[in-house]
Amino acid sequence: MELIVDAQNALGECILWCDRTQSLFWTDILGRKLWRYRPSSGETKQWDMPERLASFALTASEGRLLLGLESRLAWFDFASVEVLTIVEVEADVAGTRLNDGRCDRQGRFVFGTMNEAVGRAPIGRFYRLAHNLQLEQLPLAPVAIANSICFSPDGGTMYFCDSLSGMIRCCDYGEEVSGERIFAHLPPGCGEPDGSAIDADGYLWNAEWGASRIVRYRPDGSIERAVAVPVSQPTCPAFGGPGLDQLFVTSALVDLLESERYAGGVFGMPVTDAVGLPEIRFGARMGDDSAI
Repeated sequence: MELIVDAQNALGECILWCDRTQSLFWTDILGRKLWRYRPSSGETKQWDMPERLASFALTASEGRLLLGLESRLAWFDFASVEVLTIVEVEADVAGTRLNDGRCDRQGRFVFGTMNEAVGRAPIGRFYRLAHNLQLEQLPLAPVAIANSICFSPDGGTMYFCDSLSGMIRCCDYGEEVSGERIFAHLPPGCGEPDGSAIDADGYLWNAEWGASRIVRYRPDGSIERAVAVPVSQPTCPAFGGPGLDQLFVTSALVDLLESERYAGGVFGMPVTDAVGLPEIRFGARMGDDSAI
């Protein structure tokens, strides 16, 4: 796996491929910046955020994103650089902020929160923003650090985790959410599960924070392969490129006890036997390119 962008992000996360603009987007959460990289030209661009940007989603318009900022959901307009609040999240809960998020196959934004307080009690929750901008809390167990949110190709299974638990969980997913269960335990001595992505065959690729690798899990939860990353804190994988056959990975340099030259960079490699799925845009459904 090779360095693609020497971004030196404190906490690079939530990397997504935009098929319309052929661009990678990701966030440096602690740096409060949104990043874009265009492989065709090698151009990078950054936008300052008013607070930490934890996650985000594409929308129908290339000129607008749905943001998961630390305290709220908001629209971001590229032309005006305006941030317009949709709804505040957990304003009455001390010590939490938004964390990982992704659109489900129905084009609804699903995200979780995390506890930043010392001790990290499991008080974070999972939420879903509907097309009509109504927010609901999902009936899933509370977590310390919500992460690894992604969905099976048919949309019927949601994957997620509490990073501190050392396991990835899943549930039956649709209008109703039920059947929460363990999907995979990380092997002893490995790091913590961070961001995940699903490929077209329904295999889950997970970044292992602290373990310098991306692990591909079969749909039954067994490990199919591990891909080495040249930094210790990979954070989130994504498939991109014109054929969705490039694997990209963000990373972080925060909390490193020893220097790693390319920590906080974005890495990439071709994948010859797997391809990704197009990122669902907020408000759209599988096979439907219309969205709000």
